[in-house]
Amino acid sequence: MKFSLGPNRYGKAECRLVRVVRDGDRHEMTDLNVSTSLSGDLEDTHLTGDNSSVLPTDSQKNTVYAFAREFGIPSIEEFALRLGGHFVSSQDAIHKANIRIEQYGWNRLGDHSFSRAGDEVRTAEVTVTPDDAWVTGGLTGLTVMNTTGSEFHGFPRDPYTTLPETDDRILATAVDAKWRFSTLDVSWNAAYAVIRDALIGGFVETYSLSLQQTLFAMGSRVLEKAPEVAEVRLALPNKHHFLVDLSPFGLDNPNEVFFAADRPYGLIEGTVTRDGAPEGGPAWSS
Repeated sequence: MKFSLGPNRYGKAECRLVRVVRDGDRHEMTDLNVSTSLSGDLEDTHLTGDNSSVLPTDSQKNTVYAFAREFGIPSIEEFALRLGGHFVSSQDAIHKANIRIEQYGWNRLGDHSFSRAGDEVRTAEVTVTPDDAWVTGGLTGLTVMNTTGSEFHGFPRDPYTTLPETDDRILATAVDAKWRFSTLDVSWNAAYAVIRDALIGGFVETYSLSLQQTLFAMGSRVLEKAPEVAEVRLALPNKHHFLVDLSPFGLDNPNEVFFAADRPYGLIEGTVTRDGAPEGGPAWSS
């Protein structure tokens, strides 16, 4: 019997990094989770145990911390591009580097005091080869709710359908969004702010007949406001809120008291793409 080695890569996962800039009394703080992954001419280490082409994952971790000190972190996209470019250019055997970063938000309480800003996380993923680079940005855990302005009706009914139709419901979701840039000539932090605002605007300002309709409106708003974005991928869990029957207690319930269910939940996923946008290549390689 013969066997062949398929696609492979290796790296250092989840390097926790906090960078404090102590510029006078007012400090700036960046809180990241950085993962590196390298691929290339690595057959020998798998087939014979020859590690002459294997940059240790410990070295990758050390590079993350050293680069944070030496170059700073102007944005997670720029930091990822610098890391990926370094690994590809400094290691002859490495032909592709993939860098994934999560950034955790903190609210300022004072010059050097902060509180964690909930579940929302900014993300970036960069893939670098000797000839090119691809960047995706994103966010997870942006929890939003409309207490009205949402309906759901006209759906098919089968013997197992019990859900009533409604013309006034709560619509809530925790946005998981990723977007692919069509260029590297981007003001990364400014673009993130524009895209985040566009996602929120698309949610708030859409009178929704379905969460699918809202998804398309949110993605379309991003492409409208951020011309450097080629496509947006969205995953929107429907955080169901069910009206509680208060009639056993002699009370009415005019859409005021709800049971917030955490599971199971509907999961709506979709991609909104700019017509004529360049192909994504390995941008979504992970």
